[in-house]
Formats: sequence, structure tokens, C-alpha cells
Amino acid sequence: MAITITYYLSLNSPWTFMGSALFAEIVQRYGADVDVKPCKFGPIFEQTGGLPLPKRSPQRRAYRLMELKRWREVRGIPLNLEPKHFPSDDLAAVRLVISAKLQGKDAHLLSLEFGRAIWEREESLADAAVMAAAAQRAGLDAAALRANGPPDAELDALYEQYTQDALKAGVFGAPSYVLPSGEIFWGQDRLELLDRALKMA
Repeated sequence: MAITITYYLSLNSPWTFMGSALFAEIVQRYGADVDVKPCKFGPIFEQTGGLPLPKRSPQRRAYRLMELKRWREVRGIPLNLEPKHFPSDDLAAVRLVISAKLQGKDAHLLSLEFGRAIWEREESLADAAVMAAAAQRAGLDAAALRANGPPDAELDALYEQYTQDALKAGVFGAPSYVLPSGEIFWGQDRLELLDRALKMA
């Protein structure tokens, strides 16, 4: 029976985007399933002791940029360290990811393409044309996803539910990959450890 990995993510997170392609490879290698759960990390930070980027010390912000540069090279991703549209208003994109999931589409790949829009292509997720193009790159039709999905109020309720699910699971940062045992792997730099855990399962 396939293992289901619960994937707590933020579309605005460079770390979510940076690990997304490798995570997809690992999932495919082990035949695992992915339960994609976009979350509101503002409330999660408030309850778990984290700080949003603007409130972090200059030292931490500088180190973050250094780490982004290092991991950009390690992962081989042409990521802009300070993109023009970060943070992006991602609510409509989150709704589309959840709608894709509910319709049995590849919500993970869609989330990757939304990340690429911000971090590689210097685009804003608040732009409907950007979302449509990202969906198309993922082999999906944004208009059809919206038309065939539930109303926004239901999608927003699920977004809130996933945030609460994350808190109950002990998640405090994005991305987090959680095994059925409850073991959490926080950050794209833990993907090699997730790979090791799946190999040993």
C-alpha cells in the first residue's frame, strides 16, 4: 500500500519552490501519494514562535539570502533572490491548488508552477493571466478548475482547516513533509532525510 505524505506548503515560500521538483522525484521513486495542504503560515508562526520575514533581525535576513544563494546552486534552480512580486497575493492561487486537489488533478505540480512564477519568472500571483499560464505549464486549465470546483467560501474554509491541521501535526514552517507516523521533515534541505526514511520504510 502506498505511503501518503502530507505536504504543508506556502506558495510564497522560496524553500517550498526550491524543494518542489526534488520532492516530486522522491515521491515518484517510492510510489508515494501526496496530500497537498496549503497553509496560512502567519497564524502558524504566531502560535509556534516563528517570525515573518520583515520582523526578523538583519542578521537572520542576511543569512537567509546567503542560504538561498547556496541552495539555488545546489539544486540548480535559476531563482531570483529578491523577486519583484514577493510576497505575492496568493489567495486566488491557493484556491486553485485546493480546487485541483479536490478534482484529482496534480495540485503539487500546479503549486510548483506558481512558485516558478514568483521566484523564476518575476511574476505576480495576483495576476489572473499569470495564474492561467502557470496552470497551463502544469497541464491544467485554470478556468475549468474554477468552474468545476467548489465556491470560494468552501475553498477558504479548507485553507483554514489545513492551517489547523498543520498546527495539530506539529508543523511550524514551510515546506513540511509529514509521514503517516507523524514524523515531520521541515524544509527542503531535509528532503534527503525524507528519501532515507522512505527507503527504510
